[in-house]
Amino acid sequence: MTSKSTTLSQLQPRPESAPDAKLPFLTDVLELRRRAREHIENGAVTAAYKGDRLVIIDLLNQALATELVCVLRYKRHQFMASGINAEAVAKEFSQHAKEEQGHADDIAARITQLDGEPNFDPEGLAMRSHAEYAPGTNLLDMIKEDLIAERVAIQSYTEMIHYIGEDDPTTRRMLERILAVEEEHAEDMKTLHETMSGSGE
Repeated sequence: MTSKSTTLSQLQPRPESAPDAKLPFLTDVLELRRRAREHIENGAVTAAYKGDRLVIIDLLNQALATELVCVLRYKRHQFMASGINAEAVAKEFSQHAKEEQGHADDIAARITQLDGEPNFDPEGLAMRSHAEYAPGTNLLDMIKEDLIAERVAIQSYTEMIHYIGEDDPTTRRMLERILAVEEEHAEDMKTLHETMSGSGE
């Protein structure tokens, strides 16, 4: 683990290496087998892995903290929702909390695959998270805070995906799947915010 967290502003897309037309598409099978037997303690991380593993683990732990904070915020909003539209909106909050928890689980699993340790320590959780834990004062305010948090997550995941590029396809694909759901969440909150603003609640 790096001693200093990587900030998104430090990330630069990795340059793509030009393919060498003289190289075979796949390494010789016997060589693949030989390499696989080396350093078996590294599990899924092989010599073919091109990412900066420690930086990516650090970024994933920040993403994990973000998802956990989002779970907590959505759960609070679920139980604190009140007003004429509270029941329907609380169900939406509950569904989002469940999906954010699934994201957290996927991220934690990937961290362990990269031979890292997922950081579930509650101390410093809010500081590690990109999104804020904003309790909200009323239903419309809760929806607004959730929309803001989703927009933060969308920007964060987009920057991570650009940074990783082709160096870690498995992590990139996972983040792309999560990003797609976060975009759906943002649209859900945008629609709710417009509806609630029009109702005057």
